[in-house]
Amino acid sequence: MSDYDESRLNVGTRGLFRDVNPPMATMSKLIILLFVLAGVIMPDRVGGFFSGVQSWINATLNWYYILSIAIFIAFVIGLIFSRFGSIRLGKDEDRPEFSTFAWFSMLFGAGMGIGLLFWSVAEPMYHVQNAPFLEPGTENSMEGAVTAMQVTFLHWGLHGWGVYVIVGMALAYFAYRKDLPLTIRAALYPILGERIYGAWGHTADLLAIFGTVFGVATTLGLGAGQIQAGLNHLFGVPMDPWVKYLLIMVISAIATLSAVSGVGRGIKILSEVNMWLSIFMIIAFLLAGPTVFLLGFFITNIGEYIVNVVPMGLWVNPDPESGWQGAWTVFYWGWWIAWAPFVGMFIARVSRGRTIREFAVGVLIVPTLITFFWMAVFGGTALYQEFMQDGGIIAAVNEDISKPLFLIIENFGLGFIGSIMSFVALILIITYFVTSSDSGTLVVTTLISMGKEEPPVAYRVFWGFGEGAVAAVLLASGGLGALQTASLAAGLPFSIIMFLMMWGLIKALREEPAMQYPAAGSARS
Repeated sequence: MSDYDESRLNVGTRGLFRDVNPPMATMSKLIILLFVLAGVIMPDRVGGFFSGVQSWINATLNWYYILSIAIFIAFVIGLIFSRFGSIRLGKDEDRPEFSTFAWFSMLFGAGMGIGLLFWSVAEPMYHVQNAPFLEPGTENSMEGAVTAMQVTFLHWGLHGWGVYVIVGMALAYFAYRKDLPLTIRAALYPILGERIYGAWGHTADLLAIFGTVFGVATTLGLGAGQIQAGLNHLFGVPMDPWVKYLLIMVISAIATLSAVSGVGRGIKILSEVNMWLSIFMIIAFLLAGPTVFLLGFFITNIGEYIVNVVPMGLWVNPDPESGWQGAWTVFYWGWWIAWAPFVGMFIARVSRGRTIREFAVGVLIVPTLITFFWMAVFGGTALYQEFMQDGGIIAAVNEDISKPLFLIIENFGLGFIGSIMSFVALILIITYFVTSSDSGTLVVTTLISMGKEEPPVAYRVFWGFGEGAVAAVLLASGGLGALQTASLAAGLPFSIIMFLMMWGLIKALREEPAMQYPAAGSARS
């Protein structure tokens, strides 16, 4: 690795481009502004474009997404058991900056966010009706509940977190051990060399910005609908579209304030608040719901997941007419990949000083188990109420997927306590909304400032509202379908970057035994 030369980053020193790379700042703004204008001027054409992209991906590239994610997870597992596991993401004397609890809180809040609240109830209810893995005759029944949860576990488990591990590990390794900028391009240094400072590097980082903005916008669009449903349930706020757009803008403003305050203050505090509120909701659901059933349901599904994760993860639907895999598994794989630059960079930012093995296990296993427990409790409660208590959850999901969480709480029949639970759920949705948005804003501005830990405030404000504007445009031009397609489209080009990042990381790791690292404060190497 050659000496680090900060002048090569071409960061401005004054005026509009102070502390940012002018080409990156200009091109990223231009791309997003053109998209927003197109969505405002001709929403039908934008919606048609996304529909065409989704149809093409579903018809030709299902196999590619399935194979890519399988390779990613195999790569991560290989690193855990490799001789490279003891290498530190930083200098040998570096130690973690954040406590383990704060670290898990931040990576979980950024990595899952509002999608976990949105789909933990809705997704199992969809799969129990028509997932291709259901045994004949088990549709819409308690017999199919375990299968429905297995499909949900597949989409939210090791495969997705493995994507985050690759990006986060590569970025942390090259930034903190090799002293390259905290940008996507840095992970390509072993392949591109000094060319990372030119057009090739700009392309890699722009693809990451594209994926981040559309990945976060997808989550913001989903979250706004659920916040609106909660406000409607608690306070009678109308379900008009303008309310959803207003919510996106208001909460984007809150997220922008959090991003301006930095990682160590607003983002860290909100992430820990998220974790404590999540713990409260889990305990409340366990106590108010069928406790024994839920605990058994969780253990059963862990066992089934261990048995079925490989065949389910490698299954490609042979029926070209079926749209199920494209609408679910491939959508999720595209969503995870689109989120990878944003979540990966954020996790890298808070993981300095951890070893490769500690990082990989911590990011891969612990969040997966927490997610599975959350899904088993919330999704299991929904399935139990539907098939054992005639709770009407499937009908509610089929009508509006943003409402069932509040219906489940209402079905507990706890009166005022149930209202408190609904209010806490609403606050949790909002805080996850904010942490997803502020983390994305911080990542985008870090990329255009070429890795600065505290990017310019003006750019954080611009991108905080910019992500909200993209979410609003996507909702206006095609609703949930447009949001899903945006994730698929954003994830496709970045998947190529991920393969290059793995190649670059392996090349650098293989040189480790022969390399000498300086003591703190000495010349960089």
